[in-house]
Amino acid sequence: MSSPSFHVIVPARYGSTRLPGKPLLEIDGRAMILHVIDRAREAGALSVTAATDDERILTVVQNAGFPDVQAVMTRADHPSGSDRVMEAAEQLQLPEDAIVVNVQGDEPRVPATIIRQVAACLSEDPARQAATVAQPLTTEAEAANPNLVKVVCSHSGRALYFSRSVIPYYRDAQQSAPGWLHHVGIYGFRLSTLRRFVNLPVAALERAESLEQLRLLANDIPLQVVVATGSVPGGVDTASDLERLRSRS
Repeated sequence: MSSPSFHVIVPARYGSTRLPGKPLLEIDGRAMILHVIDRAREAGALSVTAATDDERILTVVQNAGFPDVQAVMTRADHPSGSDRVMEAAEQLQLPEDAIVVNVQGDEPRVPATIIRQVAACLSEDPARQAATVAQPLTTEAEAANPNLVKVVCSHSGRALYFSRSVIPYYRDAQQSAPGWLHHVGIYGFRLSTLRRFVNLPVAALERAESLEQLRLLANDIPLQVVVATGSVPGGVDTASDLERLRSRS
């Protein structure tokens, strides 16, 4: 199979409620966003671009010495990373059939192989419009954690629903080991589909669960789920997440 051709855009906003300036917080002496860019470059993307709303982040990326990485300024009022990615793609003048992978700026340990896996999912089947990643959960405690988003899929791997609740719910406790899947928030889109997605109104299900991806399902846009070929470490949402990653360095 030929190598997938894709672009990575890393949305990185400065204003985080719990961790202001999060993309610039250091791990191993380097800003978090630079670690994300490292992973995207390792994945073999045609281009890697940081899309930010803050001059400080822009400057750090521009001064990092990457010969093949761009940084662009985007509006400060975007409601989501997907909207920021769309604006950056327009600035880059990417074609409508381009495969764009959205890797959040707070995922410093995301494996390059997973980024590439998302891109390959779209590249290998022109009919696929969007793709994302999941990995197995192994305990009931993990499945019950509302901060770990679960997904259930069809036999062909299309997402049927995402929830913060336990899905599927196993009524019979004597059933064999449950197949809970944890959704990992890395997305690949064909640019034309991303454009359609960000221009759709917020869906009722999306608002109820506070899960952006439910807008796709509510509007009958198929989302293919690939099961990660390896473990995907969690991102950085809190100070404890940051210390956990620092301690593993």
